Amino acid sequence: MRMRFGLLGPPAVHDASGEPRPLNSAKARALLTALLLRPNRVVPVDELKAALWGDEPPASAHASLHNHVTRLRRLLAENDRLRAAPPGYLLRVEPGELDTEVFEEQVRTARAAYARGDWAAVAEAARLGLALWRGSPLAGLYDPDEGAPALVQRLRESRLLMLEWRYDAELQLGRHDGAGPELAALVAEFSLREAFHRQLMLVLHRTGRQAEALAAYQSLRRTLVEELGVDPGPAVQEAYQEVLRTPTAAAARPAGAAAAAVPAGAAATGPAAAAASAESRPPPPAQLPPAPAHFIGREDLLAELRAALALDGGDGVSRPVVVSGMAGVGKSALAVRVAHALRDDFPDGQLYVNLRGATPGVTPLDPGHALCALLRDLGVDPRQVPGEVDAAAALLRSTLAPTRTLLVLDDAASAAQVRPLLPAGPGCAVVVTSRSPLTALDGAARFPLAPLSAADSGMLLRAVSGRGFEEGLERLVERCGRLPLALRVVAARLAARRALTADVLAGLLDAQAGRLDQLDYDDLSVRGSLAVAHDGLDPDAALALRRLGAVDLPEYGAPAVARLMDTDERRAAAALDRLVDVALLEEVSYGRFVPHDLVRDFARELAERDDDRQQAAERVLVWYAEATRQIGIALLPPGQEAGLRLPGPIGEAVPFGSAEQALAWGDLELPNLLALIERYASESATALLLVRAGFTYLQRRGRLQELAVMGELALDAARKLGDTAAEAHALTDLAGMNFLSGRAERALAFNESAVMIWRTLGDDRRIQRGLGNRGMLLEGLGRYEEAAEALESALACARRLGDAHGEAIILSHLGNLLEHTDARAAIACHERSLAAGVRLNSEILRLTAHCNIGYAHLTLGEPAEAARHFDESLALIGDDGDWHTQSQARIGRVRALRELGRAEEAHRDCALLLERAGSRADTQMQALARHQRGLLVHAEGDEDEARELWESALSALEALDGKHAALMGELRELLGRPVPG
Repeated sequence: MRMRFGLLGPPAVHDASGEPRPLNSAKARALLTALLLRPNRVVPVDELKAALWGDEPPASAHASLHNHVTRLRRLLAENDRLRAAPPGYLLRVEPGELDTEVFEEQVRTARAAYARGDWAAVAEAARLGLALWRGSPLAGLYDPDEGAPALVQRLRESRLLMLEWRYDAELQLGRHDGAGPELAALVAEFSLREAFHRQLMLVLHRTGRQAEALAAYQSLRRTLVEELGVDPGPAVQEAYQEVLRTPTAAAARPAGAAAAAVPAGAAATGPAAAAASAESRPPPPAQLPPAPAHFIGREDLLAELRAALALDGGDGVSRPVVVSGMAGVGKSALAVRVAHALRDDFPDGQLYVNLRGATPGVTPLDPGHALCALLRDLGVDPRQVPGEVDAAAALLRSTLAPTRTLLVLDDAASAAQVRPLLPAGPGCAVVVTSRSPLTALDGAARFPLAPLSAADSGMLLRAVSGRGFEEGLERLVERCGRLPLALRVVAARLAARRALTADVLAGLLDAQAGRLDQLDYDDLSVRGSLAVAHDGLDPDAALALRRLGAVDLPEYGAPAVARLMDTDERRAAAALDRLVDVALLEEVSYGRFVPHDLVRDFARELAERDDDRQQAAERVLVWYAEATRQIGIALLPPGQEAGLRLPGPIGEAVPFGSAEQALAWGDLELPNLLALIERYASESATALLLVRAGFTYLQRRGRLQELAVMGELALDAARKLGDTAAEAHALTDLAGMNFLSGRAERALAFNESAVMIWRTLGDDRRIQRGLGNRGMLLEGLGRYEEAAEALESALACARRLGDAHGEAIILSHLGNLLEHTDARAAIACHERSLAAGVRLNSEILRLTAHCNIGYAHLTLGEPAEAARHFDESLALIGDDGDWHTQSQARIGRVRALRELGRAEEAHRDCALLLERAGSRADTQMQALARHQRGLLVHAEGDEDEARELWESALSALEALDGKHAALMGELRELLGRPVPG
């Protein structure tokens, strides 16, 4: 597999496994497009600036461009994929990776095949090329009112040519079925393009619709005369003459077909005997419903199904094929499509039975009735059909054994319903559709069906609605969850009301409340299909689905669902398994479940009628809050430190066996924690406890964006609820987040507000910590006298309270302060903190002390000693340790290695820091790493890259609030810029 880039629609990137990479910003899409328009060539920086900012880029454009390039490199996740190449950047694109190049190659292939009359090759090249289109090329990158760029116009014209060639090839190959609606839509969209009119006339005529073919000609002629004053061209005139002179029956025969076929064996017995025999036999059953008028995509799956149905297991046993999936995903359409494609392989008949497993208001068909119907259709006298199911099933197997017959068993409820209907001979094949994968059906080949791709969804929507490309179609596809049933509903609504635009309909679907109301039309209903599945659930599974709607989480696991259901985890897991079995949930990884978006809407509707939904939400909040508190207990040393940072017991949750287990649980559940806090922070005190419990985990992981979001939500909610203690905790957390982000001024303001509240509440321990934080922040801002005063007050308070751990932390802060005037004294202070860490068995004190001692040795010009202490700190931290100390120790190690001349190791550490800081949105650490990397590459003679790195670092630090004033002065000097006085 290889990476894929897309411009035939909104700009897109898929990794080697086929997963889409998110391009969340307009600037990222513009940058990627500018590079893809000139693949494997250098795109100058000025052109990239123009692509991102137009003719008047801001003064910071150069640094901002570098940041965007860095983010794009990280997105592409290949070191040599996007590289600097003076005077700009070069994006490496391998053959077959860029959809516009692949499309144009298919155009060339189709053109050559068209010229030599190889119609099968034309059809295949056109299919492959057209399948690449996901919408309008470069969608979202230009204003349609100002006209499309030349490239877009050229690609659109090539697409229209491919469509023309494709339908010419299909006509030559005699494949007319299903082309009429698609050509009708094209004729409506391109009313002056004569080729589509000609092809529509021929398709209509050759499928027995001569009058409609003549009407199509008259419509085209009228349009051309009224608008252009001309008649249709020679090709259309020739098609018109064919319609007039060729009988419909003859026109409908595939190319090369004989006028009549002689029955096999007629020569042996004579024509009269053959005719008599034919008259005496009933015709073989041909019960398949009509093939879907619009069947888009799933070509690979169709090929796999055909192969599975054509294979003989070699043991004389028929292998059923089960197509499964959620309501409305297109199971029946796929089964009927593949059955029609295989009709010729099963000359003894094609049987179809609707087992009514999910038909609204109807009981599933029992096997006995199904057997009677099948045997009757095979010519068995109904009086000869046994009353016992086993005997009737044996008769069915005997009747089918010598034949080649295809059975389609649609909408099965269970394996027990299907099992008696299966033939045993090797000449028969069975296609079963069901919402369940029917895992109890031994030996079946299973094909789970997912929603359509975005591109195929758009094609289906346009084909059914008769609309062309228009604003809002892509949004409409996503609001429908790419579910074929939902797409057909909105397509029917668009077809019925020409004044209704896709954009307006997408707006109606944007609101979750009432979305399912918009997905009902005539006899098509998403809600109705889901209701059938719900009505067939056992009580536990129905309760689980209803409670999923009460609390909307990105993913669900059995422990959380057990709290929602107010039951044990075993019963919750069984209920989830049942929901998976009927395709109301998807198990995305072991024990993790996700509903389709429209199933979420249905579950919310069910929850609205549930009187226990508020209590269910509170139960799951309590469990998540206590489990998150247990992470903090696993990460923090026992004693006062855990008591200060964590709330008291909130509920019941199993303690974690190790810090690693705790961090792994936090990583898995973080999206759910954020969703709960965003939803309930303003109305639940438990949600505020969840925020407070989560700070230690988020700090350890360095998740600064999440800390910011949660802190702001908690502060607003605490003030709204009038909870002053919760307000002080939120202010303290926001102070910590801003300190970690390099915004010392803001951190100081939040800390001061928190200290004021703690004084009002009389909480001496938290006052002491607030004073220590004040001293640390003032030191970082260069306000050394104020810092010393605050730290001495904090130290006295810690000793009065007997807080040995707090005293060691303040000694660490005092050491950092002393480093500005007496680095040897600073080392002595840090060594006292280190000794306290050993005595108290506090890993955080020890690793922090080693890190701080390393910086003091750097100040003294002793990089070898500094490197040794940084190594000690990093060894204690490990890869999963506290991000702040880990990053500070590593950037200090880079400085030491650079001064020691160990550039290669320094480069490796810099690259690791940039990667990890980027994943945590830590712009401060990214800036520090770019400063050091700039010094490294400058020493190697690469001044251009050094300047880019320094400009990017300076731009990031200028967005902070003064903590790095000295470093910003150094960067300005390196860049030759004036330093503010």
